Amino acid sequence: MADGEPIRRLTTIVAADVAGYSRLTASDEEATLAALRSHRTELIDPKIAEYRGRIANTAGDSLLIDFPSVVEALRCAIEIQRGMVQREHETPESKRVRYRIGINVGDVVEQNGDLLGDGVNVAARLEGLAEPDGICVSARVREDVRDKLDVGFQDIGEQALKNIARPVQVYRVLPNGVVAGAGSGARRKTFSVGRLMATATIVVLIAAGGGLLWWQPWIEQVEPAGSKKTVLALPDKPSIAVLPFHNMSGDPEQAYFADGMAEDIITDLSKISGLFVIARNSSFRYRGDNVAVKMVGRELGIKYVLEGSVRRAGDQVRVNAQLIDATTGGHIWAERYDGNLQDIFALQDRVANQIVKALALRLTADEKRQLVSRNLEFPEAYDRFLKGWNQYQRQTPESLREAITHFEKAVALDPSYARAYAALSATYWQIHKRFWHAKFGFQRVHDARFKAEEYLEKAKGRPTALSHQVAAAMMAQQGRHSEAVAEGGKAVEVDPNDADSYMAMAGALSLSGKPVEAQKLVRKAMRLNPHFPASYLYELGLAQFGNGSFDEAAVTLERAVALNPKDRWSSRLLLATYGHLGRSTDAERIFKPTEKNWIGNDPITVRAVAFWYPFKEAADRERLAAGLRKANVPD
Repeated sequence: MADGEPIRRLTTIVAADVAGYSRLTASDEEATLAALRSHRTELIDPKIAEYRGRIANTAGDSLLIDFPSVVEALRCAIEIQRGMVQREHETPESKRVRYRIGINVGDVVEQNGDLLGDGVNVAARLEGLAEPDGICVSARVREDVRDKLDVGFQDIGEQALKNIARPVQVYRVLPNGVVAGAGSGARRKTFSVGRLMATATIVVLIAAGGGLLWWQPWIEQVEPAGSKKTVLALPDKPSIAVLPFHNMSGDPEQAYFADGMAEDIITDLSKISGLFVIARNSSFRYRGDNVAVKMVGRELGIKYVLEGSVRRAGDQVRVNAQLIDATTGGHIWAERYDGNLQDIFALQDRVANQIVKALALRLTADEKRQLVSRNLEFPEAYDRFLKGWNQYQRQTPESLREAITHFEKAVALDPSYARAYAALSATYWQIHKRFWHAKFGFQRVHDARFKAEEYLEKAKGRPTALSHQVAAAMMAQQGRHSEAVAEGGKAVEVDPNDADSYMAMAGALSLSGKPVEAQKLVRKAMRLNPHFPASYLYELGLAQFGNGSFDEAAVTLERAVALNPKDRWSSRLLLATYGHLGRSTDAERIFKPTEKNWIGNDPITVRAVAFWYPFKEAADRERLAAGLRKANVPD
């Protein structure tokens, strides 16, 4: 065949480009191009080679890739998207490099290595439909990979694509076989890769061996809603999700303030026992201008959605809010609230009271008092707290250092600011549990814990759900089991819709020898936080292990490790579970990765692992030790 002669063939085409590439290069061309080169060299090109792909065309930020296998093409695309999120999660959002990917199986013409034709054009148009960090595929791709990969698909209908003669059936890819709400009796898988791998971090209280560990980033742990392939039924009480408020200030740096407004409204509503409120960590996954409210309702299993925006100019604040019936898409009310920073709590209270009125909720006397407008004596302290909380949730040593600076400034401005003291306590507890003490100038790991205890004592003057959660974690680590359970119970009492409070109590119960009760609380937390992180799976696995349900524990913990391979707690417990099940091959397979994740340079041993699990009951300690020995972990 003569050189350059066109060849027509069937293949899998992957089209990818960078979302907002022009904006990124206009802002900082040199840094953007350097980042692209690094991502190509260290992640993208090696992954393409690993899955037998061939880069056919490139142009600036775009790639056109040819794969002999549709299964390998999709695997490659998913791993690239996950890898990109991990690489970029510490980059400021406005500077993040985020790919969109489209995949098609079709007829192409190859000439001199380039690919041409409708098959290529469809892939390019599918890429244009994908969200940042997301993947869209044609119906042919979906059919060819069905039952071959653990992924789900959201049908977004037939799409009329530019310069393509006939509409194309398009699907969004949902890793891990996600299934959430379904409409018209059909099973619909509904959560995008982009949202699945959102880079926002979450603050979660989990049992971590000798207590409860504050931290897990979204990028390593997101467990989507409905992962058990069940439709979430509406609760037996009015249910609501508060979406992140849009920042309309014209200054991207004010995003923390808009988030803080929405989160405080969630906190206010969460204290109403007659209302079911979705956790911030799940509702904030729906960030963007084109969120489909009906989809949110289906995925989270709720009836109402609150949307809003915040415009701040100096001390002047304008809040727009609207309550929507997610089952119909109909608006129930929309209001605008104006005030200054001094009035911010009053604005939040007015929104909450409007919701109470619209849903005809009956409040207890305590709940009515909580929704009475509060005064903000120190606006700058509140602003500092919001800045610190925004940094705290990023969960890196650098962000925690910045969070401490803001929290300390907040308590300097307002020495009675219990909420800021609780946040400082949580921050130092995080440093202690993650062994980051040296990064913060501490000689010993316990020095960070002492600092956490010092701030917790100051937070007790006006306790919050957060301060009770941290207290439960500390007491559980110290083996003060009844006190830990009591603190977890107080956290739930203060905020009956706070999923993290249920997780705090569940961890304390598991270590107290009450795994059945713990499992019920984990399930409740999962319903309040449908896009729950892998830490919830660890807690569930711990409760199942404590109940002797080793087969169930193995399935749960395997999911946790798959979502977060660096999770040392789940992998250690999975080792013991494999030991009890006699699955020596599986135990051997995960032993080295588990040992690699071990703390320090000492080898992993039964005694070392058991040290971090201060079980109250001797039978629980022996169950863990026996499982580890059966998995051939040395004493």
